[in-house]
Amino acid sequence: MIEDMLRTPAAVQDAERHTAHNYHPLPVVISSAEGAWVTDVDGRRYLDCLAGYSALNFGHRHPTLIAAAHAQLDRLTLTSRAFIHDQFADFCRELAALCGKDLVLPMNTGAEAVETGIKVARKWGYQVKGVPAGQANIVVAEGNFHGRTTTIVSFSTDADARADFGPYTPGFKIVPYGDLTALAEAVDEHTVAVLLEPIQGEQGVVVPPTGYLPGVRQLCTERNVLFIADEIQSGLGRTGATFACEQEGVVPDMYLLGKALGGGIVPVSAVAADADVLGVLRPGQHGSTFGGNPLACAVATEVVRLLATGEFQRRSAELGERLHAGLHALIGKGLVAVRGRGLWAGLDIDPALMSGREACERLMERGVLAKDTHGSTIRLAPPLTITAEEIDHAVEQLAAVLAG
Repeated sequence: MIEDMLRTPAAVQDAERHTAHNYHPLPVVISSAEGAWVTDVDGRRYLDCLAGYSALNFGHRHPTLIAAAHAQLDRLTLTSRAFIHDQFADFCRELAALCGKDLVLPMNTGAEAVETGIKVARKWGYQVKGVPAGQANIVVAEGNFHGRTTTIVSFSTDADARADFGPYTPGFKIVPYGDLTALAEAVDEHTVAVLLEPIQGEQGVVVPPTGYLPGVRQLCTERNVLFIADEIQSGLGRTGATFACEQEGVVPDMYLLGKALGGGIVPVSAVAADADVLGVLRPGQHGSTFGGNPLACAVATEVVRLLATGEFQRRSAELGERLHAGLHALIGKGLVAVRGRGLWAGLDIDPALMSGREACERLMERGVLAKDTHGSTIRLAPPLTITAEEIDHAVEQLAAVLAG
């Protein structure tokens, strides 16, 4: 039988046998990819509508980014920050310009960027704002997802992310997302920052109420508190603008960036802020062996240059309208709600039909890859290089899944 000749089942079993079960992946084993498509070990192609949780905004193996990586691999890959390399200045200067900020601090993963933002905010609070030593607090939102380090899960409200990882790091206040009144009540004289996702990705692509982000900005300004925007998933073109905050006319004090910054090739993250914020750091107080390495900078500089053209932001905005129009047409036909901006959508499936996991499994069978979250919700975040025809194809396959 053909099934007996497939390589996927054995490859899945082998992976499960030799790894800790910290993920529950779909049973697909990818071996190659290009653009918006991936191919498994049995030669079957799938339309990738997750794009590495936005790490692949420019698609798989974008030729400009691959060329930059190849060229750098032949020259220099790592120096550590004990020295300066010839790719460092261009990356920091061009990313700072893209963000409209003075300074950039490169790291590797999104969680490292968040941890860096927390440390900088606390140090700023003690040295600039004058908060008494050890008393700083940061206000965050329910439903947040900022990473999985012990400090970050300390202020998570997701039981899977938080349970059994205590004792928890103090210094955080949690308020409902989108509630300005609760936020204002939580901010006190010892608050050094408000840390938010402009759109909550892991929660199901939750867009805040109109006026919320401008209200956060105003409150932070009035109370002398830093507004930290975690744009690790929402930033770098995903929502139809360089940053999701832009679409609300808001400029935070600090951007936390990652995922797409590495072009789907290497892990790259960064914190961007003005000198009066990031300038509180001194040598030896924070760092990373691989943060800002030559290979990462060479690739990330090309990412910044791709974004500087505005092409990908426009594609996300225009194709996002097509995606959301197609998805909204399915409300009442198996979907109960659709949220998002640009090429980013959270879909709530009628739980009477199936779970989000079941929907993703059925989509996989039809050649489309997506990811579930929180029971009956699935997320779509295709590469910004996807075509209109490919979007229509994905929506058609979802409609077929919902129709049973």
